[in-house]
Amino acid sequence: MEGVNEKVKEEVETQNDSGPPELGKWAEIQCMLKNRVITVDDFPWRLPPPHSQSQQQSEHEELLRYVGGVDVSFSKEDPSTACGSLVVLDLHQSLSLVYQDYTCLSLDVPYVPGFLAFREAPIVVHLLEKMRNNANPLYPQVLMVDGNGLLHPRGFGLASHLGVLANLPTIGIGKNLHHVDGLTQSGVRKLLDTEENRDKDVITLRGKSGFIWGAAMRTTQSSIKPLFVSIGHRVSLDTAIKIVKMTCKFRVPEPIRQADIRSREHLQKQLIGMLK
Repeated sequence: MEGVNEKVKEEVETQNDSGPPELGKWAEIQCMLKNRVITVDDFPWRLPPPHSQSQQQSEHEELLRYVGGVDVSFSKEDPSTACGSLVVLDLHQSLSLVYQDYTCLSLDVPYVPGFLAFREAPIVVHLLEKMRNNANPLYPQVLMVDGNGLLHPRGFGLASHLGVLANLPTIGIGKNLHHVDGLTQSGVRKLLDTEENRDKDVITLRGKSGFIWGAAMRTTQSSIKPLFVSIGHRVSLDTAIKIVKMTCKFRVPEPIRQADIRSREHLQKQLIGMLK
């Protein structure tokens, strides 16, 4: 079972003490961690054959089975109150939920655009550490993150940040696209509507620099708004796209959708409990 990269985590915690955000220091941390991102497939398992997700693995091979999803929800009335949720779904059992955990807490770190990981990553790392320390056999082989990976102004979003800290293959899933290297949400939608791309479910997001930042996906036939998929850590873009397709029942991949539902439910219960 893969574990949290303790050395990297210690380096980040040393430089990220409590107190007002120091954006220069945060940018330095992002730059340091970005150098550790692996953008190719780096895992011992292989993907299940198409349309054969119920197929049992042979004695000598490991198939992707346990796909994790994480989400953090915040109170609208008190943005410092948050609830993080971790779920694991079983690809071999029609994406059934096999594990869930959550934590609710109050945060001192504010939201700063471009630095989401410094607010949310510690919550998710805590949940992953708890699962790993219990030697849980359902520990995710890959983690889908409600946030971008390389598709980020500095090329290092929440999904990449989590992947490096947890030493875990991660995939970034963005519902919105901010301006990156000439790419804009409105521009991508126009591109999807061109005659050339109208029948495609995936288009590559290549910036003005020529760099491929990720992909825009129509995950279901009824999807109007695309999802934005990007490399997080230790998973190539091609593999990330295949995993997203495997895990979509609706517009949002099921691991993230289930994590979102549960983080909202637990947050609501927490807020009701605080009023009693």
